[in-house]
Amino acid sequence: MLDPQARTLLQLMVERGVPAFNAQTPVEARQAYLMRKGFTQPDLPEMSLYRDHQVAMNGTSVTIREFRPPGVAASAVLPALVYYHGGGWVIGDVDTHDVLCRQLCQASGCAVFSVDYRLAPEHVFPAAYDDAQAAFQWVAANALSLHVDAKRIAVGGDSAGGNLAATVCLGARGGTHQPAFQLLIYPATLMYPDTQSYRDNGEGYALTAEVMDWFMDHYLPSRDLAHDWRASPLKAGSHAGLPPALVLTAGFDPLRDEGRLYADALSAAGGSAEYICFERQIHGFITMGRVMREAHTGVAVCAGALKRYLS
Repeated sequence: MLDPQARTLLQLMVERGVPAFNAQTPVEARQAYLMRKGFTQPDLPEMSLYRDHQVAMNGTSVTIREFRPPGVAASAVLPALVYYHGGGWVIGDVDTHDVLCRQLCQASGCAVFSVDYRLAPEHVFPAAYDDAQAAFQWVAANALSLHVDAKRIAVGGDSAGGNLAATVCLGARGGTHQPAFQLLIYPATLMYPDTQSYRDNGEGYALTAEVMDWFMDHYLPSRDLAHDWRASPLKAGSHAGLPPALVLTAGFDPLRDEGRLYADALSAAGGSAEYICFERQIHGFITMGRVMREAHTGVAVCAGALKRYLS
C-alpha cells in the first residue's frame, strides 16, 4: 500500500499540472526542483557552524558546504559525512539538500560536508564522479584544519548522490584515504536497468522511467559508458574490501531493486551491509518531512547508522 501522505502529494502534483523534469530544459528543471523545497521540506535546523569552502579541483572551483551540529565547540574533533545531493546528475545543488544535511548533522553529531559537484549536460560523465572523489579526498587531507577525525569520515548521498558515494568507495579502495562508512539512500547503481521495480514503478510515482532515461542520457555521452563502474557501481568487478554500508530504498521507487542488489553484492563479497526498504514510500521521500512523517523516520535511521559506524 502506498503511504497515504505520498498518495496525497502525487495527486496534488497531478492537479496542479506539475511538469515532469524531462518536459523541461535542464536549467528549467533545476529551478523547479529548487522551488519545490519550500513546499515539502521542513524548516532549517540551527547549526553551530555553517560555511562554504571554494575548493579548486579538476580545473574548476567547487563549493563544499560545511555544517557542524549545535552546541559543539568549533575546535572539537568530530566524525564527518561527505554528502552528495540527488538530482540525476543534472539537477540539485547544496541548497536543495541544505535541510537534509542539517538534519543529518544535528541528529548524528557529525560534521557534514555537502558537495556542489558539476552537473550534466554542461559537464558529462565522469565529471560528477571526479568531483565527488576529489571532495572526499580534500576533506580527508584537510581533516586537521577542519577539526574532523580522518579515520571516521563517511560518504553518503541520495539517488544520483548515492551512486556517487558508492563509486567514491570503489575508487578510493586501497588508497591513503578511504571512507569509513557509506550511506546510500535509494541509490542509482545501474545505468539503464531492467529490473522488476523499474517496470512496476516506472510510471505514476513522480520519478518515472522516462525521467531516469532523460537524466542518464544527459549524464552519459554514450550508452556504452553504462558498463563503467564509475557510472554503474553494481558492475564493478569486485565489491570486496569496501566500507560498511546502509542501503535504504523505497517500495514504490523504480530504483528499489538496484539498491537491494547493491546491498546483496556488498554482502556477497563479505562486507557489512544493512538493507532497509520503506515499503510504502516513493523516491525522494526523505527530503519531504514537511508533508511526510516517514521522512523523519528515514532521517533518524540514517543518523543512527552514522552514530553506530563512526563512534
